[in-house]
Parts: sequence; structure tokens; C-alpha cells
Amino acid sequence: MTTAVLSAMIRPLVEPRLPDWVEPQWFASKEEALELAPHAEIGWFDFTQKDPMVEVIRAATNLKWLNSIYAGLDFLPLELLEERGVTVTNGAGINAITIAEYVVMLMLTHAKGYRDVVRAQERHEWLRDSPGKRELSGERVMLLGLGAIGSLVKTRLEAFDMEVVTVRRSASAGALGPDEWRGRLGEFDWIVLAVPATDDTHHMIGAAELTAMKSSAVLVNIARGDVVDQDALVTALRDKTIEAALLDVTTPEPLPEDHPLWSLENAQVTMHLSGRAQTKMFQRSADRFIDNLARWHAGEAVEPQMNLKLGY
Repeated sequence: MTTAVLSAMIRPLVEPRLPDWVEPQWFASKEEALELAPHAEIGWFDFTQKDPMVEVIRAATNLKWLNSIYAGLDFLPLELLEERGVTVTNGAGINAITIAEYVVMLMLTHAKGYRDVVRAQERHEWLRDSPGKRELSGERVMLLGLGAIGSLVKTRLEAFDMEVVTVRRSASAGALGPDEWRGRLGEFDWIVLAVPATDDTHHMIGAAELTAMKSSAVLVNIARGDVVDQDALVTALRDKTIEAALLDVTTPEPLPEDHPLWSLENAQVTMHLSGRAQTKMFQRSADRFIDNLARWHAGEAVEPQMNLKLGY
């Protein structure tokens, strides 16, 4: 028997489908998880806060495989997990569909001035003209990151007849490499960030990159807040260096009530909701976990596996 310590949150979706070689132990609190963690060979230790996850994982000294619903696990003690030889599967791709849809929504909302339309309805005012006249069709997009989310963003934007040029770790046909994209920023109407949070991507968009963009460019960030130098972004938005920023992520989160991003008219902040705008996240995670259990038992690779050295 293999001991699996699992969150009670996903128990209804998983328990009836567990194979007979798995001995499940369920927890509903951090205290219960800490008590059970040392026995876990397989662990699913998700909490809504980061600190309890880290604490429980440190206590899981017998862990062989860690599973999580979260795609971004860079906050975990990755060096410790690597030292212990733990295989880690994350939630990469679980939220890709809804996040890709969210990107399209944000872009259309800005292009058509839809925030002003909603405000006019609240005022019971019949607008005589559209507050936004921009069309997505024919505009050029630089898409940084072509993982599960970026791939779906690309196909959806191409369906709007947009030209999407991707940025990847190595240059290839139709894609820009890591040494090319900064010199090409001024050619694009939209810059979409869908990269993982790593040392290499920290503040990859700063004052120099914002200055290199078109004055009509729009920055869309559904990656992580620290991918962008937020102070430099506030300055660029105030000075109209770029047209707008559409931000589902910020630094920190939640964004303080007095932060200038809230009141800048050319910034949209959507409170890291893109991955939550769905009802299927837990079902998809449960289905993937059950499939991976069969692979694990057969000695096959579980997926998607994190590269603990790279942090994603």
C-alpha cells in the first residue's frame, strides 16, 4: 500500500476513483496535514495561503510525489524537494482555457472602451458614439511565453485576424529568441506576458522596455506581478509612454487600497481572477491526478512535471 495524504477539499472528486493500492489519509486543516505529512509518499497539500503549504511540505520527509492544483509553485522550497528526490506535478494547463479567454476579454474591453459603456449604463446615459474604436483585426501581438496558456492565447488571437509573434527560449521559425525581442518591441501593438515566474523573468519589463514600446502599445500581464517593474509601469502610464496596461496580476497581491494603479484611467486591474473564472478547475485537477496515479503505479512518468532547477 502507498500512503497518500490528500486535501479533503478534493475528496468527493477523488475518493470513489482511487485504486486499491492507495491508502488515503485526508486533512481539513494545517494541523491535521502536519500530523499526517511525515507518513505521506504521495501528497496533495494545497492551501489558499503559501506559508502552510511550505510548512507541511518541509514536514513530509518521506514524500516521493507532490501534486498541486497551482501552476506557479516557485514559492516552495524547491531545493529541498530536489535534494529529497521528490517528483512534483503542478497545475500547468488546468486554467489555460479560462485564462486565454480572459486575455481576449481584457483586450476587447480596452479596444471597445467597454468600461465606459458599463459606467454609462449605471448613469442611465444613452451614449451617442462608441468610447472605443480600436479593432483587434490586423494588429500585431508580441506574446512572451508559449506554454499551455500562451499556446491557447495565440490561437484565440489569431482567430481575430491578429498577427501573433511569440518569444521563446530559443529562436525558431516565426518566433523571437531571448536576445531579439527587446529590439523589436516598437513593432507591436500589444505585448502579452504569459511567462513563468523565475529569476530570468523578474522585472523583464522595466523602464527601458516600456520606453521602447509604441505610445499606442498595450501591455497585458497574466503571468506574475514581478515580471513587470511596477514602479516603472506606473510612471509610464502617468506619462502616457504606452497607451494602457491590462493587469490580472500585481505586486503585491492583494494590491494596497492606496496604490496608484487603482486610480490610473489607463490601467485595468482584475485582481488575479483569470484562472478563477471557471467551474471546472477542481474536476480537471482530479481527473489528471487519477490518470497520474495509474502512470505512477506502472512506473511511467507523471505529468506535467516541474523542473525544480528552473522553477516551473
